[in-house]
Amino acid sequence: MVRWFGRADARPDSFQADIDARPGGRFRVSFSTDDEYHEVGGVYREVVPNARLKFSWAWHSTPERESQVTVVLTPDGDGTLMMLTHEQLFDQAARDGHERGWLGCFDKLEKIFA
Repeated sequence: MVRWFGRADARPDSFQADIDARPGGRFRVSFSTDDEYHEVGGVYREVVPNARLKFSWAWHSTPERESQVTVVLTPDGDGTLMMLTHEQLFDQAARDGHERGWLGCFDKLEKIFA
């Protein structure tokens, strides 16, 4: 996860991830940019190996703005289709920021498997 998560301007040596991927388990991921520290965490609500993850999502700077993320993996020919849904975001600015963030993560993830 530390190879693909986080903003494009994140310092690669700053990533840390603590993950307990089971229902009720928690996760915490942190990284730094040149001018800011970022930390997000949550609780896994559903874990179906190789198929589905559902978890809460809250940045340490705004813990009251908890949202929900669902990741569904579906076999697709010789590969896998991944669909991520991030719901209950605080406002349009939060939605736009998370969209940029997730798209950046997916770009990095795609390069790992290319």
